[in-house]
Amino acid sequence: MEFITLGRTNLLVSRTSFGAMSLDCKEIQAFGDLADEKACAIVHQAYDAGINFFDTSHTKVACERRLGAALHGIRQNVMIATKSAATDVEELCIDLTESLQALESDTIDLYQLENPKVLPLQDDPLYKKLLKFKETGQVKHIGLAADDFEIAKEAVECGLYETLQFPFSMISGQAVQDLVADCEKREIGFIASQPLNGGVVSNIPLAFGFFSQFENVVPVWGAHTQEELGQILYFVSHPPVIDEQFKAEVENARMFFN
Repeated sequence: MEFITLGRTNLLVSRTSFGAMSLDCKEIQAFGDLADEKACAIVHQAYDAGINFFDTSHTKVACERRLGAALHGIRQNVMIATKSAATDVEELCIDLTESLQALESDTIDLYQLENPKVLPLQDDPLYKKLLKFKETGQVKHIGLAADDFEIAKEAVECGLYETLQFPFSMISGQAVQDLVADCEKREIGFIASQPLNGGVVSNIPLAFGFFSQFENVVPVWGAHTQEELGQILYFVSHPPVIDEQFKAEVENARMFFN
């Protein structure tokens, strides 16, 4: 497993990371009373393969709870990122308290604001409260998770957030690739959500190889089954060859979807 430092944080994370927001997917829920056990098995499969970075969100309460339960006893060996979609300080405080309880942890390694309509800047009470969380040790680092390109770009340019999580895949346009490059230049960790573009991309080896070309990008793979996770993990130890033919195939796919 390859590890990188996430931007200017001191978090040394696996470049292949686990998107735990899929722990309540229909494939896991289909196990009924055994769904919690199945979720735990997938998390342990990822951990045993060397993944040490797990990303979730408080908007997915069941996922936070299942991740926390699965990491019981090994919490000290991993990095946890979660998110809050709070719009005011009171809601943010409630979200953090509930996330810490669900994750069975006394600190969160990376706490991210999720999809704000307006980016909280230095004088915003929300941003000030995030800094206070860092001072008290409840969170170690703060970041932004966004789907809106302009909000994401503003977050990078303002320099207040240590990481950015944004949808990025091999069929993303040039503007997103430029955003990734800007994050690298400014030492902002880039977390790629939707690395398969929500299922639009089905060629896992091509997608996996694509990300290996970006030194500062950490994709969060949201596997729905152990078999799917196994496919992703296979390419950790058997990385695709990045040659001219590979690059041509990626470019053809990008052009087709754009």
